[in-house]
Amino acid sequence: MGKTTTLKTIMGMVRPHSGSIKFNGSEIGGLASYRISRLGVAYIPQGRHIFPNLTARENLLIAARRGNSPAAAWTIPRVYGLFPVLKARESFRGKSLSGGEQQMLCIARGLMQNPRLLLMDEIFEGLAPIVIDGLLEVVQQLKKSGVAILLAEQNVKLAMQVSSRCYILEKGQVVHSGNTSDVSQETIRKYLGT
Repeated sequence: MGKTTTLKTIMGMVRPHSGSIKFNGSEIGGLASYRISRLGVAYIPQGRHIFPNLTARENLLIAARRGNSPAAAWTIPRVYGLFPVLKARESFRGKSLSGGEQQMLCIARGLMQNPRLLLMDEIFEGLAPIVIDGLLEVVQQLKKSGVAILLAEQNVKLAMQVSSRCYILEKGQVVHSGNTSDVSQETIRKYLGT
């Protein structure tokens, strides 16, 4: 469909072949990933890419970046407030964490970069329903905190629960865009078959 490729292109991991990518009014298409990251974009890739031999705390520290506002900055204590299980597991190596804990760690590590935009790729994939419910709550809290989120998700029901705007991709093209609350069941059936 092009979801992951789109996120990787925004993040500078894939070079765009056409079009424009703007962030805060500036063209970022074709910039190196580290430069895009420094502008305030963090990427949470599909597949829970953590450092398996580092502890949960070390995984967080390696990504830490000073935020624009010290009062609103994501710090280890603030991340632990959002994910208490990571506090309890802070000395566990990444490979010792459950799949859900690893996904929480990926999100927390992204937050430690103090992003203005958080790119999330299939964050609910392969998780138990109880873990998904917890992550849905986290995404809602992040929205309320002012972090902009671009979520790529195949599970329409989950995506609709947490999104304000909806873009449907088909064969790499945007075939529908608009407010999530305005997406009709007919549009969902037409493009997503559910």
